[in-house]
Formats: sequence, C-alpha cells, structure tokens
Amino acid sequence: MKTVKAFKVKSKKLAGTNYSEVYRKAFGQYSTIQKRNPRRRAHIRSAYFKKDKIFLSLFWQHLGDKHHKDRIRRLKCFPCALELIRNSKFDPTSIENVDKKSEILHRFMGITSENEVFFVQIKEIKRNGQKYLISVFPLEK
Repeated sequence: MKTVKAFKVKSKKLAGTNYSEVYRKAFGQYSTIQKRNPRRRAHIRSAYFKKDKIFLSLFWQHLGDKHHKDRIRRLKCFPCALELIRNSKFDPTSIENVDKKSEILHRFMGITSENEVFFVQIKEIKRNGQKYLISVFPLEK
C-alpha cells in the first residue's frame, strides 16, 4: 500500500462558531471565484490534474445533506481546500466509486497552517473527464 503525502497549505481555517458567520465567509470566496468564470460556472484549476477545471457547485449540494455542526466543521476548511486543489501535485488516494462504476473518487490529504489534517474529495467522471469537488472535511479528533 502506498503512503499518501499531505500537502501543507499556508491559508488558515475560517474563524467563527456559528453557521451563518462561517457560511458567509466561505460563500464569499465561492462567489468571488464564480464571478471570475465565464457563464458563472465556478471552477478552479488543479495543479495535480494538469490545470484541469475542478467544478465547485456540487460541494454546496453535498454540504446541504449534512447536519448543522458538520456543515460548520467542513466550511471552516474551505479556503484550505481551494489552496490544496490549486497547488498540490501529491498523488491522492484514488478508488473507483462502489455505487457508480463510471466515477473515480480522488482523496487528497492536507495540513492547515495550524497543523490540523484535512481531506479533500474530488469526483471524476470517466466518460467526459469532468471533475467536481465533493467534500472537504477535517480529520476526526
């Protein structure tokens, strides 16, 4: 089994304790990215995937499925996840999706500036090669 290298990010986790405060900051970053993109389809370029687009809209749908405390926990890592996607060239753990054989799930590991471990999960559709940010979550304590 190969070991996964963790990418050290310089950005800090978002501060805040209530959901609306953290959401406002995270969605503000998302909105800035969305405004810069043509057709308002928010994406960032990934260093690992040779500057392919990683679409961000699926993350917000996935976040809506989570309970309140988990949303806050995940949103706090959003800026770190964006930096990891943009800059990391470390190999992720990649597996075929058990539920859908037409998808590959890539899981990157990162370390925040506060030395906390977090993970970023990206879904790749085999047929057209499109990639979507699905999830961001810190390591359970």
